[in-house]
Amino acid sequence: MSASTTATTSATAKPPRALRQRAHWSDRIAHAGLLVIVLALALFLAFPLAAILIKALQNADGAFVGLANFSNYLGSAALRQSLWNSVWVSALVTAITVPLAFGFAYALTRSCMPARGLFRSIALVPLLAPSLLSALSLIYWFGNQGLARGFIQALGLSTIYGAPGIVVAECFAVFPHVLMIMVTALSLADARLYEAADALGTSVRRKFFTITLPGAKYGLISATLVAFTLVMTDFGIPKVIGGNFNVLATDVFKLVIGQQDFQRGAVVGLLLLTPAVLTFGIDWLVQRKQMAMLSARAIPYAPPPSRGFDALMLGYVGVVGALMLAMLGMAIFASLATYWPYNLAPTLKHYTLGLVDGEVGPAFVNSFELAAGTAFFGTIVVFIGAYMLEKTRGMEALRPIVRMLSMLPMAVPGLVLGLGYIFFFNAPGNPLGGLYQTMTLLIVCTIVHFYTTGHLTAVTALKSLDAEFEAVSASLKVPFFTTFRRVTLPICTPTLVDIARYFFVNAMTTISAVVFLYSPDTKTAAIAILRLDEAGEAGAAAACCILITLASTIVTLLFMAAGAWIGRRTQAWRRPALA
Repeated sequence: MSASTTATTSATAKPPRALRQRAHWSDRIAHAGLLVIVLALALFLAFPLAAILIKALQNADGAFVGLANFSNYLGSAALRQSLWNSVWVSALVTAITVPLAFGFAYALTRSCMPARGLFRSIALVPLLAPSLLSALSLIYWFGNQGLARGFIQALGLSTIYGAPGIVVAECFAVFPHVLMIMVTALSLADARLYEAADALGTSVRRKFFTITLPGAKYGLISATLVAFTLVMTDFGIPKVIGGNFNVLATDVFKLVIGQQDFQRGAVVGLLLLTPAVLTFGIDWLVQRKQMAMLSARAIPYAPPPSRGFDALMLGYVGVVGALMLAMLGMAIFASLATYWPYNLAPTLKHYTLGLVDGEVGPAFVNSFELAAGTAFFGTIVVFIGAYMLEKTRGMEALRPIVRMLSMLPMAVPGLVLGLGYIFFFNAPGNPLGGLYQTMTLLIVCTIVHFYTTGHLTAVTALKSLDAEFEAVSASLKVPFFTTFRRVTLPICTPTLVDIARYFFVNAMTTISAVVFLYSPDTKTAAIAILRLDEAGEAGAAAACCILITLASTIVTLLFMAAGAWIGRRTQAWRRPALA
């Protein structure tokens, strides 16, 4: 055959058909796991939310009535007043808390004052306590028989009950959430910007408004949105100290539990969901525009010592810390007082009343069961879901749905989620109706409620791992779960401890997520506090708040110790080798 013939044959020959690679059998397991995560989030999140919408569009007989329930709601002057009360109280608490937390975070990150770790720990104490603690403390401080009730009168207020009490108590409860965001925002600063400003002779005031504030603006926006949403959707504080001052969160409870008006309750639930969804959307848009504050060449900012400024910051955080301790201290003092306010001799009778006579002892057991179940199963589900999403291949059309459903709980208040569980799991004909009012459903609801934060924590840890681990495993035909067990899990173990701690503490203190779902056999300690307060046993309620705070603190310390021990066992590779 001639060379020209060979060339012609080669040019006209069809290219060989590409071999179609078949998915490894372990990939099919990963796909099945991802599908299970989607179905679980749809079943325990999307469907209950859809049930609220459906209920809001029906009448009492189940017939479709469109927007008639919304018209009836807006036609009620009392319910419109509740909506307005929720909005302006949330705005006022946000306007007070964000500047206070910004100043506190500024002192922690931009000064050389002593005991910064101590003051930060004091400011984060409300995270370990039920939100009811601040409301009960205010009653003992400024209530009708409070130690400092004259102070309220001096301010021109007739009582602490109602809007004044809600505002002050919410400031205490929301402060640590805002503080954590502010500390993170102010910690990301490039020292080169301040050095350049100093070289140009820029004043301190100008540096603050041209460097510090612009650098922290996204943190300020996020903190503002978080504070507004937390106050708007909180149920415990308005229930305890709100008096006749109605807000949306207490309205939905009265409509559903008190009046059995599920249609208008669904309408209020959607109204509570609206600001949270808007907040989530705004925060998402803001984060998209956010630029990195620290480049690869950045130099972390270290504040220079300044005796006058450091003393001023120490005085500021000292005052705020003292107010925090005054709230906690009053709850402890009142829980030990024999008969308030006539006999203040210390006694343990309120603890006995709460735990034995008030039958709160079983409720504490339920709380520990709820918290332990949430921490154990929640950590497993969240981490495996994040791993399937970030470290496996295939099913690309399904992954955006998983990401959306994983982020959705952040925009759903616990009260709304619990309301959706009533409508969905208590519906006639639902094969899952047997879960209603069981501890299993309480655990599932709590996991879903706090799912997003755990998911983001896990995703952050997984993204820090090089994708080459999975690529090499795939090339060697090693199943993904082998890589997960031998590489990913040991490296991410400290993150698992942090996620479990987050789930446990929040499950111990949550009220809104389970207030619609408990039965006498599954009543939790936080719910029992509400019942004691309704019965006029404020001392026993305060004692239970202290017990929950103490239990959360002890468990947190145990988790921290476990995390340190696990870190030494699994993170040796992070430590530099000795020469």
